[in-house]
Amino acid sequence: MDRAQKEKVVEELGQIFESSGVVVVAHYAGLTVTEMQDLRARAREADASVRVAKNRLAKIALDGKPCASIADYLSGMTVLTFSEDPVAAAKVAEGFAKDNKKFEILGGAMGENALDRKGVEVVSKMPSREELIASIVGCIGAPASNIAGAIGAPASNIASILSSVEEKAEAA
Repeated sequence: MDRAQKEKVVEELGQIFESSGVVVVAHYAGLTVTEMQDLRARAREADASVRVAKNRLAKIALDGKPCASIADYLSGMTVLTFSEDPVAAAKVAEGFAKDNKKFEILGGAMGENALDRKGVEVVSKMPSREELIASIVGCIGAPASNIAGAIGAPASNIASILSSVEEKAEAA
């Protein structure tokens, strides 16, 4: 890799570190190509990404970035899982780590907040952006459906009363 290519990689990594809501660092020694493809596919489904980069270049890219605290985790064969959603990459990494014992999560960062192994696990259990939006919409929609039910209820009650009166009149 020549100097220009290294500068390009550092720039790309810098953008990743700048724009990601969460970055998870893990060791991947011993994973097969198929297992790495599985990790990448899971990440794609969750709108996250996976990147293997030289630790030295990643440390240069981290300089002055909010998640600079992850530099301590960059040793050995490391892979970065990241996403704009502050939860997606952590969920992907945790799920993959449960299925693959060779994938060892070291830690990560959520913005300026450093995450140790336990911190990544806690973040992975939080609801994702889509889940939060769905629950908010559900909360907003529930009162509207309750109001519609309350407004519609008297009309149905009146209709049932009228039908029973009509039935009695016909019977008599």
